[in-house]
Amino acid sequence: MRTKAPSVKMQPLPQAPKRLNLFERYLTVWVLVCMVVGVALGKFLPDSIAVLSKLEFGEGSQVNVPIAILIWLMIFPMMLKIDFGSLGGIARKPKGLLVTLFVNWLVKPFSMAFLAWVFFHYVFSAWVDPETAKSYTAGLIILAAAPCTAMVFVWSYLTDGDPAYTLVQVAVNDLIMLVLFAPIVMFLLGVADVVVPSKVLITSVVVFIVIPLAAGYLTRTALLKSHGKDWFENRFLPKFQPVTVVALLLTLLLIFAFQADNLTSKWVAVILIAVPILIQVYFNSGLTYLLMRLFKVPHNVASPGALIGASNFFELAVAVAITLFGPSSGAALACVVGVLVEVPVMLSVCNICNRSQTWYDKALPTTSL
Repeated sequence: MRTKAPSVKMQPLPQAPKRLNLFERYLTVWVLVCMVVGVALGKFLPDSIAVLSKLEFGEGSQVNVPIAILIWLMIFPMMLKIDFGSLGGIARKPKGLLVTLFVNWLVKPFSMAFLAWVFFHYVFSAWVDPETAKSYTAGLIILAAAPCTAMVFVWSYLTDGDPAYTLVQVAVNDLIMLVLFAPIVMFLLGVADVVVPSKVLITSVVVFIVIPLAAGYLTRTALLKSHGKDWFENRFLPKFQPVTVVALLLTLLLIFAFQADNLTSKWVAVILIAVPILIQVYFNSGLTYLLMRLFKVPHNVASPGALIGASNFFELAVAVAITLFGPSSGAALACVVGVLVEVPVMLSVCNICNRSQTWYDKALPTTSL
């Protein structure tokens, strides 16, 4: 009698880990080098740096042209990878998006306000007078109330994040930011007459999201049609691999060149401001990552979600702080320190997400083919 062979469930093959080249592997070192070089340029070539800092997209927009171009170069390769036809499927798996929105809007701004209040009004009260404490607190509130947009595409790339899902998380955050950013800042500052300039906010979203998104969509559509998917994915996209990282480093170099005087003349304040920012970044990224695992969200959604949950739209935050309080204010300095702290720390969060993927995936259900 012939017996039927038992069926064998095939488990999906594990995805090969992302292989970083030498440049990417020591990215933290290059980031620190760019920070030092940027401050040096700002101190020794102040006139040239001042000319670059005044190049804006329209008078009063506070959106710097050189930095905008570099940010386009950072996120354009990520936009090229997005299959826009897959965006609709995200509505059927919204848990990752809901976790991101919960942390971004119901946890992050309020936890940052609490940390700023504790440290500057109590822990650091011997070194910071009450008025300066208010200014630093205002800057940190502005920083935390603006969720990350452009930079998160870099973090998503470094953690093999799902580009389509990352785009949706960023896009939804931007839409909410248009409505909630100003009310949250006003509420947490406790000042009814604080007006967040709408031109700064709208211009930032258009410049940093809408333009590169449209460029990526049009380029992808045209090249897929003319050259085919194989050529596009295996020959065209690899050419952009180093562009994102180089653009990131040059962006940091310019930002620190523009704020060189603030950083060097108030270095004690820089250290004090960095403490609550460090705590906030690790707290919010860890909370998001653990909630994603609890709700069994795939790792390629959880990693960029954790990074979105912790990082900030520092271009917008710096612009708003300067517009409201002036370029030499404590609020503006607090936002700039946010950049100083955030990039190396976010690289460490990327590393934690990558190294913990095996542990993370143990909580996910296995699917058979």
